[in-house]
Amino acid sequence: MPHLTLLALGIAMLTIGIEARAADDPVRPNILIIFTDDQGYGDVGCFGNTQIKTPHLDQLAADGTKFTSFYSQNVCGPARSALLTGRYPSRSQGWSMPAGEVTWAEQMRDNGYDTICVGKWDVSNRQAIIDRMPNAQGFDTYFGALGANDSGVVRFHANNDEAGSTDDMGSLTRLYTDKAIGFLKDRPDQDKPFVLYLAHTMMHTIIDASPEFLSKSDGGLYGDVVEEFDHETGRLLATIDELGYRENTVVLYTSDNGPWSQTAYTDSKQGHPEGSIFWGSPGELRGAKGSAYEAGSRVPCIVRWPGKIPAGRTSDALLTTLDVLPTLAHLTGFEVPSDRPIDGVDQSALLLGKTEDSARTTYIYDQVIKNAVGIRDAQWKLLLPDRAPQKKHRYLMDFGTNGLELYDLKADIGETTNLAEQHPEIVARLAKLLEAHTFEVGESN
Repeated sequence: MPHLTLLALGIAMLTIGIEARAADDPVRPNILIIFTDDQGYGDVGCFGNTQIKTPHLDQLAADGTKFTSFYSQNVCGPARSALLTGRYPSRSQGWSMPAGEVTWAEQMRDNGYDTICVGKWDVSNRQAIIDRMPNAQGFDTYFGALGANDSGVVRFHANNDEAGSTDDMGSLTRLYTDKAIGFLKDRPDQDKPFVLYLAHTMMHTIIDASPEFLSKSDGGLYGDVVEEFDHETGRLLATIDELGYRENTVVLYTSDNGPWSQTAYTDSKQGHPEGSIFWGSPGELRGAKGSAYEAGSRVPCIVRWPGKIPAGRTSDALLTTLDVLPTLAHLTGFEVPSDRPIDGVDQSALLLGKTEDSARTTYIYDQVIKNAVGIRDAQWKLLLPDRAPQKKHRYLMDFGTNGLELYDLKADIGETTNLAEQHPEIVARLAKLLEAHTFEVGESN
């Protein structure tokens, strides 16, 4: 009898241990990343736009957290290499991202996730270089374009194979959404966790909307495109609900960079076809795509995870696309690469409402070719001189002084008052901090 009692006690203790470990196991949520192209900080209703209607994004914000100090990068390819690797584009090399870079898709695939990519890739020099295309960089399934639509034609790949082309820019948002929905519905194992990275071509360069949305918004053609994107995002989110994924899916919506400010160059359009005029709204921010001012890289961001991420919250805590990889590592259970510098930090505590403070205080304005041209540290932002080598650029209207500039972003989000002369001690501190963070272009370790 004593032996039986001890045996029963041992079994009970083993059971308790297993249950305790199970309770401590990280939840393995699905991940949906919706990445738009050239969509400005002020293009969305919940970020202040009153002309363009975005009811689905507004509802997403009501159901989740809106981040008002979220940074990507200031141009498209660098934004994508930073998002995928957690490394500044001067390390991960933007459009020229090497095959040796490690993406969160690779880590998640190895950790039992279905990994799906739809849309604009833009980190293989817009070429079919197999070991730098999505399948080689961690995605089981891919449909989309390796580059942008600057020429008015988009050429598709399905995994590594050519899959036709189109010159109908108004068809792309629905096409990509249809593909994403189809991939989700056709997964053989619906209980397996997934990550879906949906990188839209719109609102980049030659914009257009489908006939159902043309001339329907109060924001002109650009507004039509944004409203169609919002509608298609609603379709995708409804599919997430229909498949029973809503409660265990983290949805991250953001943009790769700020909007074009092409108004000043509507006569030349820098080689774009006739009629390809486009511009988004920077909202209260200064600058546009390509700029080191805030509107170049500070973009709208909403994150939702029902019951986990606080609903209806607005956070001004500093958050970046660089932080996606280490944050996903925490949420989904993979290891952050330890053989190279990772510039992102784990922001899961901020997302989950366990803190209102960011795990980072700094963000570097990395121009890829010219290296770091500025730094934000808490509320202060320093821009170095000679950061705009040419006085004409197809993205920009505002080059500022091209000199040393210091801004208090808490008091002056629009960067209207240069405080460099008033605060030389802050300039010196930030310059030293930036120098410590400067890296060689293409540095990998």
